[in-house]
Amino acid sequence: MVGFAEEGELNRLESQVDNGGGGAWEYLSLVRKLKVRRSEKVLKHGLSILNDPKSRSKLGPDEWTLYEQVAIAAMDCHKLDIAKDCVQTLSKRFPGSTRIGKLEGMWLEAKGSWAEAEKAYSRLLEDNPLDPIIHKRRVAVAKAQGNVSGAIELLNKYLEVFMADHDAWRELAEIYVSLQMYKQSAFCYEELILGQPSVPLYHIAYAEVLYTLGGLENLNTAKKYYASTIELSGGKNTRALFGICLCSTAISQLTKGRNREERESTDLQSLAATALLKEYKQKAPAKLPSLSSVLKSIKLPF
Repeated sequence: MVGFAEEGELNRLESQVDNGGGGAWEYLSLVRKLKVRRSEKVLKHGLSILNDPKSRSKLGPDEWTLYEQVAIAAMDCHKLDIAKDCVQTLSKRFPGSTRIGKLEGMWLEAKGSWAEAEKAYSRLLEDNPLDPIIHKRRVAVAKAQGNVSGAIELLNKYLEVFMADHDAWRELAEIYVSLQMYKQSAFCYEELILGQPSVPLYHIAYAEVLYTLGGLENLNTAKKYYASTIELSGGKNTRALFGICLCSTAISQLTKGRNREERESTDLQSLAATALLKEYKQKAPAKLPSLSSVLKSIKLPF
């Protein structure tokens, strides 16, 4: 995640370069360091350096890094001729390079040559079976062709080896949700929470999957994870507050006559509803009547 100070410096440099104040290389270097994709700017300012022999010669070995950066930006902008020129330049300079091989595969993806891209990645994996980027590119190829089952199979095989890859678990979880395979998605979020227990996003995503699955046990667990989301986000997660309200209402409907469980749900409902009203009063007072109507519709005490 990019911090406020880093983002501020990036924006400052971008404005400076855009207005002819120089610093294009510093800007491009910061874009790489922060791993952000400002492709149109990268393409524009990167080409301005590559097309100027004097500026390019000052880069030394970093010239090839810039060619790679511009190639990826050109693919993002669908300037495939520019991307092809950059990739070919790099291929001549580094023949047989796995890193350049990945770029060639990405260029094939960009122009929609899926079968060729898959063959290119498969060849690379023969010599580099544990390269995570190549495995992920194969997943991207499968998804781009609408082959969701193939993407799931590839991700599961990948995660058998790279079990600590949180991005891959999240990708798999989201694919399962899109297919309404909620139990499988819940398993993925459990893995994410085990690996990164302090990330609120995983807690709320897990809670929402459990709420969707329904049933008393899942609803009680969902309520706990909505509550942990609120705790991790300093009490300011509106989605989680609504989630607690909805879970508590559903639990109350399932536990009529069980005084203790019903009372606990009602107490938590009241706290969440009060917090929501306070938040809306401070940030969106014009929407307070709508919120009150929603809370009444799910029979919340407030």
